Amino acid sequence: MSEIKKFQVTFDCAEPERLARFWCEVLGYVVPPPPEGFATWDDFKRSQPSEQRDSWFACSDPSGVGPRLYFQRVPEGKAAKNRVHLDVRVGTGLVGKERLAALEAECSRLVPLGAVHVRTLYADAENESCIPMLDIEGNEFCID
Repeated sequence: MSEIKKFQVTFDCAEPERLARFWCEVLGYVVPPPPEGFATWDDFKRSQPSEQRDSWFACSDPSGVGPRLYFQRVPEGKAAKNRVHLDVRVGTGLVGKERLAALEAECSRLVPLGAVHVRTLYADAENESCIPMLDIEGNEFCID
């Protein structure tokens, strides 16, 4: 039997810190302390060569359970649909109108942060409701 490994989820993006802070708000994650020897992240950034400044940022689950999210700047913009996306699980264990109300409440919380509501997929015989959305850089995710 193989050992379970920790992993991080990496986002290619244009503005790593801005996107990381958005996901902190969505997931209740936190920005880790700056690297050792620096009082603030701004101090750390100023120490970097200009071509490396603002090239990455990260956030993590304060409980240590969820994966670390890492955001790295890339020169190209998003060109196609994500092959992997996050499902933000706010409706787990809920069904019908109660589930839909929880999903819609979360959608209402995220839109003012810059998320885009793509559509609402209503429950049918095979699937429960979910709400596909876009983050502030156009990455797809679902409220599930």
